[in-house]
Parts: sequence; structure tokens; C-alpha cells
Amino acid sequence: MSKLEIAIVAIVEVFEGYAGTDEKKSQLSKAELGQLIKAQLTSPEFKDKVDPENIKEVMEELDKNHDGEVNFREFSQCISGLARAYYMKKHGKENSRGGQDK
Repeated sequence: MSKLEIAIVAIVEVFEGYAGTDEKKSQLSKAELGQLIKAQLTSPEFKDKVDPENIKEVMEELDKNHDGEVNFREFSQCISGLARAYYMKKHGKENSRGGQDK
């Protein structure tokens, strides 16, 4: 498997692993999202992007359809945002907008 394929499988498996802890196997509850954030976003590169102490705020930001849970589509959009933020930080482009470097 390629690095990209491994990353995709890992994202799906992480979501399923945390979403599967209650009766709704295809959604992350507030508690499950909190567990995922605390366990999976521990390195300095990501800790400052998501505040694990403020799960309610994170949930509201991710929960685009306002159903109180995060589905895989919402979760994958979050992962995409984290990847962009990591890329920008790694390349010193934290204030860049629309692909335009400052």
C-alpha cells in the first residue's frame, strides 16, 4: 500500500474506532469526539490547532448539520482542515489565504 492509501485507511479506522463505542456506529458523539481528540492529537504540531478542553466549541464547528453528532463527512472535512493547517505551519505560511503566500 502507498503512503496515501495507508493514511486513508488510518483515517477511516480511527473514525470507526471511536464512533463505534456507543449505539450510533456511524457518528461521533460529543464524548467520542473528546476521546478521539485527546488520544489522537497529542503532538505539538496539532495540539495548538484543536483545544481538547473545549470539546463543545469543536463539536459546534464540526457539526455542520447541527444534529449534535459528527458524521464521517464532517469528520473528514476536519481532517482536511488539520492537514492544511499543518502544511501551512510547516512551510511558514500560517497567514496565507487562497493559496497566496504573504
